[in-house]
Amino acid sequence: MELHEYARYDAVGIADLIRSGEVTADEVEATARRALEQADAQVNGLALPIFRPALDHAGDGPFAGVPFLIKDHGPVAEGVPFTLGSRALPGIVPGRDTELMARFRAAGLVTLGLTTVPELCLSFATESLRYGPTRNPWDLDRGVGGSSGGAAALVAAGAVPVAHASDGAGSIRVPASCCGLVGLKPSRGRITCGPDAGEAMLGMSYEFALTRTVRDAAHLLDAVQGPGIGDKYTAPPPRRRYADEVGADPGRLRVAVTTKAWSGAEVDGRVAEAALRVGHALERAGHHVTEAAPDVDQEAVMRSLAAESVAIASTLLLAPRQPDPARMEAVSRQALRAAREYTGLDLLAAFDAQNRLTRSAGAFFTEHDLLVTPTLARLPAPHGTLRYDDPEHTLTSWLESLDGYGPFTVLFNVTGQPAISLPLGHADGLPVGVQIVAPYGREDLLFRIAAHLEQAMPWKDRTPPVFVGNRS
Repeated sequence: MELHEYARYDAVGIADLIRSGEVTADEVEATARRALEQADAQVNGLALPIFRPALDHAGDGPFAGVPFLIKDHGPVAEGVPFTLGSRALPGIVPGRDTELMARFRAAGLVTLGLTTVPELCLSFATESLRYGPTRNPWDLDRGVGGSSGGAAALVAAGAVPVAHASDGAGSIRVPASCCGLVGLKPSRGRITCGPDAGEAMLGMSYEFALTRTVRDAAHLLDAVQGPGIGDKYTAPPPRRRYADEVGADPGRLRVAVTTKAWSGAEVDGRVAEAALRVGHALERAGHHVTEAAPDVDQEAVMRSLAAESVAIASTLLLAPRQPDPARMEAVSRQALRAAREYTGLDLLAAFDAQNRLTRSAGAFFTEHDLLVTPTLARLPAPHGTLRYDDPEHTLTSWLESLDGYGPFTVLFNVTGQPAISLPLGHADGLPVGVQIVAPYGREDLLFRIAAHLEQAMPWKDRTPPVFVGNRS
C-alpha cells in the first residue's frame, strides 16, 4: 500500500478495505509506520518512539486494523508510560487500561504511538520544554493548539486517520481548528473517563478523538460511548447509532450565531467571517438563523476554569511521590501553588459558578437548537505566543491569556453540552474552525448538521503542505 493511497482513506474507509480483503491489516500497519516516521520528522507529534509491536487489539471490531494513537495525558494504556508533557515525571507506567482504552482495543484500533501534549495539558499550545514545539502541518512556524496537539498534527499530516484526544477547556476543538480537523467534544457522561482520568476534573474534562471526517467521528462514538460499568471491560449495551445520523434530515432548526466573545476578547475578522458564512449556509438550507448568544457570567467561567486547573495540579500533590517543581514550567508551578492554597470555600464557590452557568446555558437551548461560533478568536498562533514558561504569569493571568486565544470553548466544558469544531473556513493558507453546539445529549443534531456542512462546504480536498499523501 503506497502512502498516497493510504492517506486518501478515513478510518471507516480503511476498515472497509481490510474487511473486503483488498488489503491486509499487516499491510496497513506497515504503511502507517512509514507514514508516522515521515510525518513526525517534520511535525514532532510523537512523545515516544513508535510502538513495536502495536498494542493488543481485537481482530473483529468495527475499526479492526485501523492505525491509532493515544495521548500522553495518562494514565491511558496498561504498560505505556506517561509524563503529562513534563520533565518532572520520568514516565509513570499504568498497571491497567482505562475503560475507554479497553473500548478502543475492543473496537480493533491498532495503537502505534503516544502523542505530545503541553505540560499538565494546561495550554492551548503544544510546545513543552520536554518535547519542544509540535509544528503545524499547514505552516511549520505555527502551533497546533492544545492540549491534544500531537494527535492533531499527525492526523492532519495523514499519518493516522484518527487519534485519541481529550478536552478540558477546548483541547479537542482548539487543535481541530488549528489543524483543519473534525473535533467533537461529546456531552458530559456520553463517554466514560474513569475515576483516574477526566471525571476527576470536576466534570469538565471529556475524552474522545480527532478525525478528518464526520462519519469517522460518528462511527467511533458508536464504538466507545456509554457510562463506566466496572473495572473489567464489558461491551456496553446497544444504543442509538450515531452513524445513522450522518446524512439524515435535521428538520428545520433554530440556529443562533454569534462572533462576539462573552469575555470581550477581540475576535479576528477572518475568523468571525467563517462563522458568519456557516450561518448564511444554514439559512439558505432553510433553517431559522438569528444572532444570539447565551447569557454568560464571565467571572463564573474563569472561576470554574481555575478550579479545574487546581484539580489537575492536585492529582500531583496527592501522588505518593511528588514531582520536583524546579523541573516544571512556570505556569505548572503556579498551578501547584494555587492547589496548595485552595480552600473548601473556594471549591464551593466554583460549584456554585458551574451551577449558574449550566442553568443559563440550559435556558438558552430551550429557545435554540444550535449555536454557531468561531472555535478560536484568532488564526493558529506562531510558536511562543502563549509563553507557558513565562515566570511573570500568575495562574489567573495565564487563564486570561488562554481565554484571549480561545474564548468560545470552555463554557461548554462547564455546562456539558456537546460541541464540534469543523474545518469550514480557510484564511491566509491556514484552516479556520467553526464551533457548533447543541443541547445536552443531542449529538444526533450535531452529526446531521455537520454532515450537511461537510457536503455544502467541503474540506476533504484541502490538505496541508506537510501531508504524507502528497506525491513528490
